Amino acid sequence: MNRRRVVITGLGAVTGLGLSFEETWQGLISGKSGVGPITRFDPEGYRTVFAAQVPDLGDTTARFGPQADKKLDYFTQYSLISAEAALADSQLDLEAIDLDRAGCIMGTGIGGIMAIEAHHINMLERGPRRASPFFIPKMMPNAMSGQISIRYGLRGTNFATSSACASAGHALGMALRTIQYGEADVVLSGGAEAAVSTQSVAAFGAMKALSTRNDDPQGASRPFDVDRDGFVMGEGAAVLVLEEREHALARGAPIYAEFEGYGSTADAFHITQPKEDADGPTRAIHAALRDGGVETHDVDYVNAHGTSTYYNDMVETTALHNVFGDHASKLAVSSTKSMVGHLLGGSAAIEAAATARGIRDGLIHPTMNHITPGEGCDLDYVPGEARALKVRHAISNSLGFGGHNVCLAFGSHEA
Repeated sequence: MNRRRVVITGLGAVTGLGLSFEETWQGLISGKSGVGPITRFDPEGYRTVFAAQVPDLGDTTARFGPQADKKLDYFTQYSLISAEAALADSQLDLEAIDLDRAGCIMGTGIGGIMAIEAHHINMLERGPRRASPFFIPKMMPNAMSGQISIRYGLRGTNFATSSACASAGHALGMALRTIQYGEADVVLSGGAEAAVSTQSVAAFGAMKALSTRNDDPQGASRPFDVDRDGFVMGEGAAVLVLEEREHALARGAPIYAEFEGYGSTADAFHITQPKEDADGPTRAIHAALRDGGVETHDVDYVNAHGTSTYYNDMVETTALHNVFGDHASKLAVSSTKSMVGHLLGGSAAIEAAATARGIRDGLIHPTMNHITPGEGCDLDYVPGEARALKVRHAISNSLGFGGHNVCLAFGSHEA
């Protein structure tokens, strides 16, 4: 069976850099940080008091209808905004396509944790008979894909993936397969997270996973740098419109890039720490390149997982050496997280979107706060400034708690 080709025709996002993908992209290429003091709750007494929060959404009733805040957790609200923008960007007329062949696959690592926290307090204070009937459909991880489907009448496959920081990577991979194998012509896919919450910030802090550079929040995310001390919590969403190539060409759609391949593996080693020989991500990268028919020497850019944690950065660099050999030194490697923080289950989506836009524009965003390379971190991490680069092929990596590894391969589209 000949697999169908898949292209990216629309991008939408909400991040700490703004309420649109364009704001986010302009922030990324200018080296702007979306990190600042936590304002959603009082962080006094927490190990970390900063995060990359999404700006205020304004009138949510106008955006989403009556009782929006009662019915929709932030991660779903972010997804809906991103989906609307991605569809507009794609110039896709939903009335002109077969909605039975249009789906939605989204990823989240945590889901509606703020809904869980608020409902728990309500139960303690008011008792079980005052439980909200909106709680379950608000907090469930698949709420975002379900709500997008309902809003736009997408009647094809619809589900959510959850694999920690690899969640959106798995969602995008499944969306790729769905179109390749002829089950759909269009899939909205990506991921979202809204975990700047009391429990998440406290618990990730207790794990010593978060940076504690409280005196310099915007300098805290330092991927591959010797002074990195943990990741910065981010939040937001990104949605990509994926489309079968001939379907897109027939309607004259704008095309950012071709989605070429997907690889997924497991470390089978430790629930939070990656294996230092980088076997898992190495195999995932090989799998994505093999899936896309891409030779290692034709890859120009890597959007790195780049969390700014000691083991992740070192292991990812090792994986790139394992796969690319001498060509590794010729790769441009950058970390989106250095500016938008770590969107956890949504991170692969914003990073895929940034990769696709970079391919189309011939412009790679930088890694900010990378001053002195850390131990084992010896590649070209595009420090400090965006770089003009004609990208033939690129990969985007995601490595998640649980030992999950995902690599997505993209390429410049030639009609």
